[in-house]
Amino acid sequence: MKTTLHKTRSLKTIFLCIGIAVILCGSINMRHLAADEQAKQGRDFFDKAEPIVMKDPLAVLLGAMGRGDVFTYTYSDAVKFAGHSCPAVAGAYKATLLALKSLYGSDVPVRGDIKVVLRGGPDNHANGPISQIITLITGAAAETGFKGFGANGKHGRCNLLTFDKEFTPDPTATCTMIFQRVDTGKKVEVVYRVGKVPSNERLDKLMPLAISGKASEEELKEFGDLWQERVQTILLNPAEGVFSVKE
Repeated sequence: MKTTLHKTRSLKTIFLCIGIAVILCGSINMRHLAADEQAKQGRDFFDKAEPIVMKDPLAVLLGAMGRGDVFTYTYSDAVKFAGHSCPAVAGAYKATLLALKSLYGSDVPVRGDIKVVLRGGPDNHANGPISQIITLITGAAAETGFKGFGANGKHGRCNLLTFDKEFTPDPTATCTMIFQRVDTGKKVEVVYRVGKVPSNERLDKLMPLAISGKASEEELKEFGDLWQERVQTILLNPAEGVFSVKE
């Protein structure tokens, strides 16, 4: 009798522990889901940025895509490549989009058939990070790019992106970029001025705290939200003068 009672109590204890574990796991999962949903809502504007569609003859040649297929680049792709979302990444993405529209009109741009020159050296303002996003989308690479096939370097991307180190850029410009079609020679200049994008004064107060690790969870959340609000403005609703495009 005692043995049966002991077994019954043991079973009750086991079921009680399982029940508590299930409740705790459910609570933890709900908190994670809520946090994930909250974070996702803060990034919803990533998907609202206009995608960039590119043909790539090299990809067709090597079987990465079929003839007539395209690569579709999104702002999320740029963020994943850079590892973050900031005014430089957003500015590079938007500037490239505007340049390609000016160069190709309603035609699909050809990846690997575009030259890009950035005014100033790679260390001028945000030239370095901006150039990497341009390379991702257009295929135009610096000296480390694919050299192409044969003596003529067919489909090569090496040195399609260069820096005009001798040129003194406009001090008000975050980046000045010249895009050129290799097939027609048509050029377009895009100037990006992040200084014309409004910034919440709270960012200046929160940034030192966030970088030093002294910010509270609430302050970190506020800092991230305000930071991405500025990025969203650059991508979706830039004021006049943030980007200037001329042939």
